[in-house]
Amino acid sequence: MREIGLDHLADIARGAAILGTGGGGDPYIGRLMARAALREHGPVELVPLAEVPDGAMVLPVAGMGAPTVMVEKLPSSAEMSNAVEALCGYLGRRPTHIACAEVGGVNSLIPVAAAARLGLPLIDADGMGRAFPELQMFIPALYGVRASPMALADDKGNRSVLDTVGNHWTERLARAATVEMGGSATTVLYAMDGAKARESMVPATLSLSAELGALVAARRGEAAAAVAERLGGRVLFAGKVLDVERRTQGGFARGTARLHGGAGELRLSFQNEHLLAELDGVPVATTPNLICVLDQQTGDPVTTEALRYGHRVTVLAAPCDPRWLTPEGLALAGPRYFGYDLDPVTL
Repeated sequence: MREIGLDHLADIARGAAILGTGGGGDPYIGRLMARAALREHGPVELVPLAEVPDGAMVLPVAGMGAPTVMVEKLPSSAEMSNAVEALCGYLGRRPTHIACAEVGGVNSLIPVAAAARLGLPLIDADGMGRAFPELQMFIPALYGVRASPMALADDKGNRSVLDTVGNHWTERLARAATVEMGGSATTVLYAMDGAKARESMVPATLSLSAELGALVAARRGEAAAAVAERLGGRVLFAGKVLDVERRTQGGFARGTARLHGGAGELRLSFQNEHLLAELDGVPVATTPNLICVLDQQTGDPVTTEALRYGHRVTVLAAPCDPRWLTPEGLALAGPRYFGYDLDPVTL
């Protein structure tokens, strides 16, 4: 796949929402934004990561905030251009390529819309290989890439540039600004050259998303097993949602879900994304590996904000990019970072 057109959006949205482990925002919203941009500006060139030149100026674009807020407070098209313009004005350079910060529902398609509106190619890669709730959880950060200078823009026309002493400070200050902006904003961050992008980003994740989306469309009720096999993972559980406790707090959607099935009771804990799965109290999957929830009938991914009582779902686990399982990666996104006193469950 060398370009993204209107016919690709449904598969990318569906597949990216699987890789997004319940987070990354509502894929339907992302499809609406990308569809409007592609109808106005035409297809977006998709560039393999290996073909990005050393001197390229790569700008990852993403939405920041609680997915529960984005369901009602839709990002505006002006947010993307405002955020890019703010950062470019600060850096004194124009971008040559747009990239995905994370492969998740809306955050896999906001960059498509941004690339279309700016007339720039999009790199077939992302910075996580999945979605994570905090912006310092980014594989290029393990290679010394700084999150800031970072730009934020909201639907009202406000925009801001942060230049901080470290990535954790970028997260703290950007999260506070996002809360004041109404709980969601568009961000441009982790600007890097092409050489660093080739070294540190996760390749071919948009192509993988399209492949997974097509697989679900073809297999539907049998999709969970097929997706688990394609990702090298396994099906953990199938059953009905008994209860969901969800709250929007500090710019995140946090909570738990209880599921009942023939294998017992599964408890999912999430912070935007699913972080821990426990079967009858025993951990069976943990961050940074992927925990994905699919509708039993349609095979479509179910995001954390869409989980409801009575929903019949299948839960699967899949391995993350191996760099997340290094000591440095676990320090950023392992179970203990999120307050769970346990080692990651290997798959």
